[in-house]
Amino acid sequence: MSFQIHALSADDFAASFALSDDELRARAIRNVVADGRPVYPCRVSLQDAAEGERLLLLPYDHHRVDTPYRASGPVYVRETAIQARPETGEVPALLRTRLLSLRAYDARGMMVWADVAAGSDVETAIEALFAIDRTAYIHIHYAKPGCYACRVERA
Repeated sequence: MSFQIHALSADDFAASFALSDDELRARAIRNVVADGRPVYPCRVSLQDAAEGERLLLLPYDHHRVDTPYRASGPVYVRETAIQARPETGEVPALLRTRLLSLRAYDARGMMVWADVAAGSDVETAIEALFAIDRTAYIHIHYAKPGCYACRVERA
């Protein structure tokens, strides 16, 4: 089964980096500086932020559907993020080091099934969820904090 991982678009966040702290707070966004721990996963570059890097922590509607599964949550975006464009079947290193929650949805945005997998074995979990005929796409979340990571589509 071929799959394609999709990061969030850098264009969705570029203007926010020019806002003042007060303007950011009014939008429920916070400036963050990475302290060197691998806990700042950028959803645009699909890389962890390096120590001293500036990021925004902001709410993001990652599942904009007209179903009970509509969802939003916090995401980090690095100021210097370069848009990740993984190759077909490629799993970014960022995902390999974490416990992941995978949620399969049908074309209407209704959940079909869900699973948890180690990042080192995420291909097996993706293949199993895409083996379910109704699965149109998958969302990957970081299982421990529960935050959205990326979208997976059939290639």
